[in-house]
This record gives sequence, C-alpha cells and structure tokens, in this order.
Amino acid sequence: MSIEKRVKGLALKVGPLGENDRLLTLLTFEEGILRIAVPGARRPKSRLAATSALTFLELHIGGKSKLLKARHIKILESFSKFGEKLETLATAQSLTELSMLLVSSNDPQPEILEAILIHFKRLQHAQNSSLVVLANCVQAHVHLLALGGYGLPVQTCCRSREPLIPPIGNWDWSCGFIKNEGFAIEETANSDILLNASELALLQRLLSPSLPLNKEGKILGPLDVWLKFLTLLELWIETHLNRNIKSFEMLKKSLISIENVF
Repeated sequence: MSIEKRVKGLALKVGPLGENDRLLTLLTFEEGILRIAVPGARRPKSRLAATSALTFLELHIGGKSKLLKARHIKILESFSKFGEKLETLATAQSLTELSMLLVSSNDPQPEILEAILIHFKRLQHAQNSSLVVLANCVQAHVHLLALGGYGLPVQTCCRSREPLIPPIGNWDWSCGFIKNEGFAIEETANSDILLNASELALLQRLLSPSLPLNKEGKILGPLDVWLKFLTLLELWIETHLNRNIKSFEMLKKSLISIENVF
C-alpha cells in the first residue's frame, strides 16, 4: 500500500545513499525521527540537490517501502550560516546529536523540536560573542534534557533530599556534582565537579526560558564558569544516556583557545 503525506522537520543529518541518492535524517513534529530517501539528490542538476543539514523543511513524502522517498522539498528556514563560526556550528551540531539520543522513530516529541528551533534562532543573534554562544549552548542542553526526561536535578540534594538553596556570598559553602546521582551539599570527596553558591544559583536559573543577564543586559558569569557547566553536562549525558556528544569537544577546544588569548 502506497503512503503519501506531508511532514515538517529539521534536517539533522544528510548522508549518501547508493550512487545518486541521499539519506535524510529528519526530526519531525509528527513522527519523531524520520529517515527519508532523497532520490537523485547527489546529481548537481537535481531539484532536490540543495537538501542539507541544519535546515527546517516541509516535505511531501511517499512510497511503498519502509524507507519513504521525498517527492518535493520546500525550505522553510535555513541555518546554514552557523557554519561561519566554529562555536556556533558546534553548538548547533551538539543539539542535533542530543535530539537523536532523546527522540526515536515513531516517537513524536514536538516540544523538543520547538525548543531546538527557538534556540537556533537565538544562536543566529549570538554569533558575535563566544560567551553568549556558549551560554546559549548550555541553556539549550539544559532545556532539552528536561523535556526529554533527563533533567539536571538542581533543586534537591541527592543525599539529604533537602532543597538546594545556595547561600550567595558564603564562599565557604560548596555543592558537589556527582554524575551518577546529582548534586550534594558539602560533598567534596566523591564529587566530579565542585560548585560554589553563585555557580549553583546560576545553573538553577538556566531552567528559566531566558538567559540570566545582569542590569546592563550582559550574560552573568565568566567564560570559565560556563565551560565548567559544559563539562558537567557532558558527564551527565555520558552517564545517563550512555553516549557522548562529539561536538562538545570541538566547542571546548575553540572556546578554550579564545580564553587563552585573554
């Protein structure tokens, strides 16, 4: 029985398929992750040759086999300019990697796609500042993990079950991040990362829709703190999703080189 339908989604990955076709991995509103054959897309004069990753698409797809074919593709929005800056490209790619860990085939999670599109649009306005790109990256991953059921448990001590209320200004206070469990008050011996009160308070604020800004409208926290948060996320994802985000390494190398310049 032939199937014909329309879907909207974000192109996560594009790879070769046979001699002339491409395989498109798409995060859709309707069906979760969807893999689609794009016939003739590797031919230069093909009307489907422009298919590329990091593009929001509307497709007419159909066919009789499990691997449906793209009949028509309309580009709704392209994020290809992310490739002009390494940090922005790495951030976008890391979000596509995480989405493929959180969403599977026949598993519609439209809120995850909606969140990615929101953060992609923010990234478009953040490309002139490496710090803002990194802050957007960290917050986007915090949001996606929460939506996917793997949120950072930043509100409760994983040992005492008491609320985590960081005493701002008390520099003797600390909170240990334990990758298998969460966050523990005054736990230093078994911690993978230590946070002071200000750092934990900043991390807690990332659950809000907007980035934390100071009175001048600038991002709170220095670059090294945001890099610490990125490492924390990396450990959490590796531990609880059993995979690493390859693009994190590219992002960290780029940002550490910038930090060393200053």
